[in-house]
Amino acid sequence: MSFRRLSSAAIKRRIVRTDWGNDARSDIRYTIATITNDTQHLTSLHRSLRTGGFDGPDCEYLHIDNTAGEQICAYSGLNAMLNEARGRYVILCHQDLRILTDDRKDLDLRLAELEEHDPAWALAGNAGGVAPGRLAIRITDPHGPNQRVGEFPERVMSLDENLIIVRREARIGFSNNLTGFHFYGADICLNAEMAGWHAYVIDFHLAHLSAGNKDTSFEQAENAFRTKWSNALAPRWLQTTCALLHLAGNPLAQLAGRLAETPYSKISRRLPGAAGWSNPKSGKEAM
Repeated sequence: MSFRRLSSAAIKRRIVRTDWGNDARSDIRYTIATITNDTQHLTSLHRSLRTGGFDGPDCEYLHIDNTAGEQICAYSGLNAMLNEARGRYVILCHQDLRILTDDRKDLDLRLAELEEHDPAWALAGNAGGVAPGRLAIRITDPHGPNQRVGEFPERVMSLDENLIIVRREARIGFSNNLTGFHFYGADICLNAEMAGWHAYVIDFHLAHLSAGNKDTSFEQAENAFRTKWSNALAPRWLQTTCALLHLAGNPLAQLAGRLAETPYSKISRRLPGAAGWSNPKSGKEAM
């Protein structure tokens, strides 16, 4: 399925804010944000979370209604709600998530522990990929009850989309050139990593009523994700106004690039388009 990219203003108009006891002056700790296509699921989610302590003046709820009209995808919709969120922590979650035994007090404790463990954390969830062939999981879902895999908090390279807790001060979001409802958990983790932040699976046990859905759009989303990030992370030359850099993840490519930087830089400064590259004759002229 393809999604027409709507303007930020159009998406913002689709955001519904539900406040229970807070106002514009309230200090919000948690924003719960959801894209829904089932109002009964949404009502049950909100009831479950409020019963679990996510209520009162320091919690707010945002959602985008996809039950009718033009569909808004996860990338653009969640970005819009991140922009509108007032909470210190933004809980991006699926509509079929439910509280079990862990509640708000447990999440408060887990996030405090995570802050102590790694002040550079930006994202937290209940399932994700640690390394090739290795997962971290703390969830109940159709795959099994009370699943516990990993040592928490476990740093991960991707997060499952059913629950993504975003530390708002990190200013991390989703890619603007991807669409759909797949791979956005991996996408935001990569964006965080590029900015120097980290993602973790924490010991916060919830129930997810769905086992996941690899629908017909999954392969299309996978190909788009692979293309975007392969290009984004490919070795490349980067020219600044004062340096020429070869960027590559491979150590051998880094070494080759460094060996080529100096002679290539000298040549590039003499090219017709390199106006302004001549060395100043004195420190006074350079000011």
